[in-house]
Amino acid sequence: MSATTLLLQLIVILATARACGWLLRYLGQPSVVGEMAAGMLLGPVVMGALFPSLHAQLFAKDSLAGLSALSTVGLVMFMFIVGLELRSHKSFREQLRSAGSVGILSVIVPLALGLAIAPALHPALAPAGVGFWPFALFIAAALSITAFPVMARILKDRGLTQTPFGQLSLASAAVVDVFAWVLLAFVVAMVGAGDGYLGLAKISGGVLVLLGVLVWVVRPVFAWLLRTHAPEGEPNLPVLAWLMIGLLATALATEWLHLHAVFGAFLFGATLPRDDRLLDALAKRIEPFAIVVLMPLFFALAGLGTTPGAFVGGGLGAMLLVLAMATIGKIAGGTIGARISGYGWRDSLATGALMNARGLMELIVMKIGLDAGLIGPEMFTMLLVMALVTTAMTTPLMALFAGLSRHSVAHPSRT
Repeated sequence: MSATTLLLQLIVILATARACGWLLRYLGQPSVVGEMAAGMLLGPVVMGALFPSLHAQLFAKDSLAGLSALSTVGLVMFMFIVGLELRSHKSFREQLRSAGSVGILSVIVPLALGLAIAPALHPALAPAGVGFWPFALFIAAALSITAFPVMARILKDRGLTQTPFGQLSLASAAVVDVFAWVLLAFVVAMVGAGDGYLGLAKISGGVLVLLGVLVWVVRPVFAWLLRTHAPEGEPNLPVLAWLMIGLLATALATEWLHLHAVFGAFLFGATLPRDDRLLDALAKRIEPFAIVVLMPLFFALAGLGTTPGAFVGGGLGAMLLVLAMATIGKIAGGTIGARISGYGWRDSLATGALMNARGLMELIVMKIGLDAGLIGPEMFTMLLVMALVTTAMTTPLMALFAGLSRHSVAHPSRT
C-alpha cells in the first residue's frame, strides 16, 4: 500500500465522518451516530453499490492494513480513557446500591432475550465451526451493552448529570459495562482456548496474573511516578510516555492471552490511581486526537465489514428481530429496575431510554466478535444497524419520557 493511497483514504474517511457528524448533530443527534452512519456510507452497502469500481479501487482489501493499525491504536487510547472514567466517576461510587437493580435488570432482560432468539439465528448466521453456546452468549452480551461514554456526554451536555434519572443512569451504565465486559471476555476466551477447558483455564489464569501485576506492581509504580513528577495531576512528557508504554504493554498482554487489545487498555485505565485531575489532563491530550482522527477510521472499517445480504430475504427479518429484542430488553430492564428503586414513571422511562444507547461501545463489541470469528459479515451488519438505531432513539425518547423541551436537547455532544 502506498502512502498516497493511505492519505487519500484518510481524507475521504475524515471528511465523510465530519459531514455526517455535523448533519446528524444539526438534527439533534450525537455526532457519533453520524460518524457511524459514515462508515455504512463508505461500505459495500452504499458506496460499493453506487460506485463499485471507485469503491474497489479506493478500499481494496490489500490496502486496509494501515487503516486497521491506526484504528487499533485509536481504539486502545479510547478504551484507556473509558477505563479511567469508569474508575473515577462519582455517580458509580455514590449510587451503587440504587443502580444495582437497574444495572442488573438492564443486563439480565436483554441477555435473556438474546439467548431466546439465538436458536433462530445460529443455523443461518453463525460462522462454520462456531458452536451454539459461544454464538448465543456473544449475541446476549452484544444486546446487553450500554454506551457509558455516550450517555455521560449526552447528560453532561444538557446539564442533566445531577438529575435523579441522570445520576441513576450513569451509575447503572457503569454496572452494566462491568457485567457485559466480563461476559464478553469469557466468551472470547472460550473461542481463543483451542484446547478446551485447559485452554480456558490458562487464559483465565493469565488474566488473574495480569490483574495482580496491574494492581500490586503497576498501580504503585505509577502512583509514585505521578506523585513525584505530576503532583498537580498534569503529566509531563516523560510521564506521558511511560503511561503510553504501560498502556500498549497491557494491550499487548491481553492480545497474547487470546483476548482483544481493548481489554488490556480498559484494565490499565481502570487500575491507575484515581485522580480526577489526571483524568482531565489525559482526556484533553489523548481524547481529541483519538476521537476526531483515529476513531472515524474504526467506523469506516466497520462499514467496510458490512454486507448487503443482511438487508434481503430472511436477513431483514433477523435484523428486525435483533433490533426489537435489543430495544425492548434495555428499555424494559432499565425502567423496571428504576421503578423497583423507587423512582417515578417519568424518571424510570427516561432511565430505560438512556440504557438503550449503545453507540461506539457496541461497535467495539462487534469488532471483537468479528475478529474472534464468533460472527460473520451478516450478523456484524445487523448489529451495526441495531447500534445506529438504538443510539439514535436515545435522545428523542429521553426527551419524550423526561418531558424535556426540544431546545434542551438540540445540541448533543460528540460521543
